[in-house]
Amino acid sequence: MSALTKSLTGFGLGVALTLAATTSAQAAGGEGCGTFTNADGVEEHLACSTAPIDFANKGSLQRGATMFMNYCAGCHTAKYVRHSRIAQDLEIPPELVEKYLLVTSDQIGDHIDNGVDPDIQAGWFGAPPPDLSLETRLRSDDWVYTYLLSFYEDPSRPWGANNLVLQNAAMPHVLINLQNELGEEEYRSRVGDLVNFMAWMAEPVREDRKRYGFFVIIFLLILLIPVYLLNKEFWKDVK
Repeated sequence: MSALTKSLTGFGLGVALTLAATTSAQAAGGEGCGTFTNADGVEEHLACSTAPIDFANKGSLQRGATMFMNYCAGCHTAKYVRHSRIAQDLEIPPELVEKYLLVTSDQIGDHIDNGVDPDIQAGWFGAPPPDLSLETRLRSDDWVYTYLLSFYEDPSRPWGANNLVLQNAAMPHVLINLQNELGEEEYRSRVGDLVNFMAWMAEPVREDRKRYGFFVIIFLLILLIPVYLLNKEFWKDVK
């Protein structure tokens, strides 16, 4: 087998493994959100709703940051995210971040950490709330979006609510007051802002990675031409 053939085989194998990994991730959370039993006792498949992810929409990200600090940061941490990075990437003046978004810290350079003992939280909820820094990468953007939209009233649960996506979830429906105040469309939009911010929080350079990846693929395809010609030159006298 020629060197070029080996190279192409290796490249193809790498692409195949990447696509397989992506497919597995989508199967885990991106294409389905589990099953639930309807009022008639019939089990139904719950399709994930598409989260409105747009890192170029700074207004959405800013609203999402406000929602996260107001509704999530009291129980959850985001230990891989600094307030200063929020100010820089989301184009929020540092003085506004210090005034309105420092709800768990006094220093803008600190990570988002509520400082609550996880053992105490486990006593409250049955389990300590997870860190949300990478939650959308673990579950997928669409899964988290659908989960937040799928709470329903359930008097049998300790907090009076349950979830279609994650049955018997320990988390209360913290957005219920907002849901009651807003119309359905506006509420979904606000949840979309929150998930958009969480997606940014999990990978702030996602859009840069995609953009650079496109140019890297183009470069490799162009590089393939001189490599192919060079391979022909080296092997032309080999029988």
